[in-house]
Amino acid sequence: MVPLLPSVLVVALVVSAADVTLCAGINRCVARNFGHDSVVCECNSTYCDGVGPVSLPPLGQYSTYLSSMAGSRMEPGQGQVRVNSTGAGLRLTIVPYQKYQRIKGFGGAMTDAAAINILSLSAGAQEQLLRQYFSKEGIGYSVVRVPMASCDFSTRLYTYADTPGDYGLKSFALAPEDVKMKIPLLLRAQALSPRPLSLLGSAWSAPTWMKTNGALIGKGSLKGQPGGKEHKTWAQYYIRFLEEYAKYNLTFWALTTGNEPSAGEMTNYSFQALGFTPEEQRDWVALDLGPALQSSAHPHTHILILDDNRLLLPHWARVVLSDVHAARYIHGVAVHWYLDTLVPAEASLGATHQLFPEYYLFGTEACAGWSSVDRGVKLGSWDHAEQYAHDILEDLNHYVVGWTDWNLALDQTGGPNWVKNFVDSPVIVDAKRDVFYKQPTFYSMAHFSAFLWEGSQRVGVSASAKTQLEFSAFVRPDGSVVLIVLNRSSSAIQFEVWDPAVGYIPCTTPAHSLLTAAWNAH
Repeated sequence: MVPLLPSVLVVALVVSAADVTLCAGINRCVARNFGHDSVVCECNSTYCDGVGPVSLPPLGQYSTYLSSMAGSRMEPGQGQVRVNSTGAGLRLTIVPYQKYQRIKGFGGAMTDAAAINILSLSAGAQEQLLRQYFSKEGIGYSVVRVPMASCDFSTRLYTYADTPGDYGLKSFALAPEDVKMKIPLLLRAQALSPRPLSLLGSAWSAPTWMKTNGALIGKGSLKGQPGGKEHKTWAQYYIRFLEEYAKYNLTFWALTTGNEPSAGEMTNYSFQALGFTPEEQRDWVALDLGPALQSSAHPHTHILILDDNRLLLPHWARVVLSDVHAARYIHGVAVHWYLDTLVPAEASLGATHQLFPEYYLFGTEACAGWSSVDRGVKLGSWDHAEQYAHDILEDLNHYVVGWTDWNLALDQTGGPNWVKNFVDSPVIVDAKRDVFYKQPTFYSMAHFSAFLWEGSQRVGVSASAKTQLEFSAFVRPDGSVVLIVLNRSSSAIQFEVWDPAVGYIPCTTPAHSLLTAAWNAH
């Protein structure tokens, strides 16, 4: 494929081994600079950039896609695989017999705030935005996290059972935010997606009347003990959530045991939280949530523990998964990316995988702009894109099977958020102009989500010399190979890829860039 031409539309002819298909047009990024280190791509109701469906060239050729601080956005390239070495100083060798975890998928969260922002656009612009994430021309999102009732990215505090003492959950009802906003958007996303979406439910807080502090926010946990009536009712609340969403034909792949249980152990915590120690979580799963889910109409829905920062690992996993009564109900461990710099991936994720290899690790929340030194929306920040790509690569290289961004869309302030905990998002909506901006982080996600289909397996890749490049390699279910390379350095780095099955692929990563290379291996 030739590099993008400056014309608005390039029609690409892609020849696959089986047939000849004419790709949809490749639209150029309409770049806008807001004074940060790179640009956003602006989209409206009638126009948005895209790469078209990603397809591979025939055996003997390779495809590349490049995004960079300099302004490339999933820019396609193509070349001939060589029989002999290019003589580059650095060689990355694919080691296909070293096999690791299989990929589940990538995605983002349909928070109240995300739904409000998407619905603030015209019908045409809404459709464009959803297509960018979920359609076959989009970037292949297959996971959507759905908060169970309110979180900080809501405009009010609520749960689905706010009537005091309602242990039978007779008053349980989804909120207008679910029925009028999140559910219709999830159904539209599902209709656009070529494969079933994997929905993931997470609750922030139990109703106030079930809690020790009588409030949705701050330090507080469930009253009583695991096996007691509050704990049983809280487990049934999860079942009722699944039942209500199932009425709209939306079924959940997984539920987490609750968002950031460590937050509910903190005095004066400023938004919705429910405290659990690992011991309490273990016993609640063993005595209440596990049996309730098993005997419900949704016994195949997975349970993921933790749903909190990886620095709590491996201790949290050791407490919960060493208990046979709890472990039998659990499928995986959910991690958030905050504070990742404080603990090495090997000491947390790697150690957990070594201890409990039969349970998968899954990234359930991440966003840029969350820390006090780098707060809120930065339109065009390439630094944020590099933060994403670095963390995803590090996670994938330590057995994580998927990575979920936080809000699918936010406004220009990074909200709405009732507690003003404003952050950044891959898509920023400007409702006044009826446009949305695709941030560099959107393309960071695309370099993974558009290529790593469910069932893709990470394989070995070794470097011939010490390098600043970060990378990970995968074999997809169709046997093709995908290599993702991040260059966070300030100079271009030349290298070659050697796949013993096909030959040598010459590559260059410009300064501050992300490159995905893909080729057929047989």
